[in-house]
Amino acid sequence: MCAKEHSNYQKGVINRYYANLNNIMLGKLADIVTDLYLAETKAKYDKLWERAEKAMKNLKIPQPIIDHIMQKRSVEILAKNLQDWQK
Repeated sequence: MCAKEHSNYQKGVINRYYANLNNIMLGKLADIVTDLYLAETKAKYDKLWERAEKAMKNLKIPQPIIDHIMQKRSVEILAKNLQDWQK
């Protein structure tokens, strides 16, 4: 099977997605912070922290910062750092 060529419109959409990937990931991390505040069960809380760690890695946050946040598992620390990263 040969690879399908993308139309000019599709190429534009793909390029804009990758150009805004950091903003998209910051938005997802902000949603995770909100969900962490509202998490009702330990299982949900743990799953959200796994997603937060993955999002921070995708944002290329330095590993020592990720390790500190994951060790503390404090939503307040994550939220404070997120504010700094959004600036």
